[in-house]
Amino acid sequence: MTTTSTSEASNQTGVETVDYLIVGAGLSGIGAAHHLQSTLPDKTYAILESRAAIGGTWDLFRYPGIRSDSDMYTLGYNFRPWVGDKSIADGASIREYIEDTAREDGIDAHIRFHHKVVTAEWSSATSQWTVRAIRSDTGETATFVASFLMCCSGYYDYDKGYTPEFAGIENFGGTVVHPQQWPEDLDFAGKRIVVIGSGATAITLAPNLAADAAHVTLLQRSPSYIMSLPAKDPIALGLRKVLPSRAAYSVTRMKNAVTAIGMYVLCQRYPEFMKKRIRALQEGWLPKGYDLDTHFTPNYNPWDQRLCLVPDNDLFRAIRKDQVELVTDHIDHFTDTGIALKSGKHLDADIVVTATGLNLVAFGHVTLTVDGRAVDLTETMAYKGMMLTDVPNFAFVVGYTNASWTLKADLVSDYIARLLEYMDKNGYREVRLERDPSIEEEPFLDFAAGYVLRAVDSFPKQGSKAPWKLRMNYFRDLPALRFGKLVDENMSLR
Repeated sequence: MTTTSTSEASNQTGVETVDYLIVGAGLSGIGAAHHLQSTLPDKTYAILESRAAIGGTWDLFRYPGIRSDSDMYTLGYNFRPWVGDKSIADGASIREYIEDTAREDGIDAHIRFHHKVVTAEWSSATSQWTVRAIRSDTGETATFVASFLMCCSGYYDYDKGYTPEFAGIENFGGTVVHPQQWPEDLDFAGKRIVVIGSGATAITLAPNLAADAAHVTLLQRSPSYIMSLPAKDPIALGLRKVLPSRAAYSVTRMKNAVTAIGMYVLCQRYPEFMKKRIRALQEGWLPKGYDLDTHFTPNYNPWDQRLCLVPDNDLFRAIRKDQVELVTDHIDHFTDTGIALKSGKHLDADIVVTATGLNLVAFGHVTLTVDGRAVDLTETMAYKGMMLTDVPNFAFVVGYTNASWTLKADLVSDYIARLLEYMDKNGYREVRLERDPSIEEEPFLDFAAGYVLRAVDSFPKQGSKAPWKLRMNYFRDLPALRFGKLVDENMSLR
């Protein structure tokens, strides 16, 4: 395929033509680019990024204490060892890791910043995608043509986080902030802060704000399962002393993947045992006699929703030191000085942080069209959790909800790179997935978290059995995607 340079294209037709197009320059997009250029070094590609920087989620979120809630030995790429001391890393370190990967591989030269993709139109006549993006820096429309489109934009809506409707919030005399739009100049030193929420963001913010705030209250409607793990992995650090860097990383990555999946399986198969085990650990981390039934005992089983992790007991230590007060109650309304609860209690506040969740969106609001027909995502079914029926030459990355995102992202990107290599060598221009009518539909994400339940009806479906089943198990996906059949009877190649 011929390639038109950016300058030549803009002077002549305003269209840039590449072999492959990636949407998103975050963790998934940079990883996908590495796999593509390693497997197909003679092919051309571009990455369209709506923001002004590399990093995706790790560039978007800048609230105090932002960190991974997965260990970096599995959140890191399989091809580039994580060499930081901390297993649970801060957001800035993760962003730097992604940026360094892009720079060292020369991937950064392929990124088109400020390009927000709005439409992607497939033509069977030409076996090409025509992708249009709005440039946020100039307002102009940029057009790209590619033979294959890979969406690596995750499933968070970057435009706005989720905030429920709170009665009287307009009367509050202080500051209300959502972590997704954290102001750089927000001064919280010496302030009374209420953090609303019980998920990973809320439990990260509370102890980090408490270091400078006058008082922090973590207000939750219902509890989540919360466990602690060391910020530094002593086994990983020990392996580095006796093994080469890549070998030590690979062993640690596998060890941590086994641990994460093992924990998930135990929780699913033996929920009552795991409830007791988690409670016993929390009793040792919290003050004697602490009301665990009210504040740390959810009404669902472990891993029915994501299990939250804190590094080095930071939340539990903050509670022990009276730096963070945990309140489990329902909001009645906001007042001019804080929040009135349905129990009759009032929480005084100068700042209220609504860590109330995220909005999910499939493929970043991109409108897909195939031969002039708009694609209704709810009528499509996902194949191996990475491609869609009746949407040719299209792939996407959605990571695990019960383990590190990148474990799945690496598998998908490697698979797609090998599939494209196979197509190129055999002269195929199109791959299309044909739906099996005998397969029953299931929700794309079988996960009880609120942010999933609010949006799952707008996503594609998954099937009731492989290869249409979206497995949340790395050790079942590994043999299927890395070593299994590359092409099967569900694929139509031409």
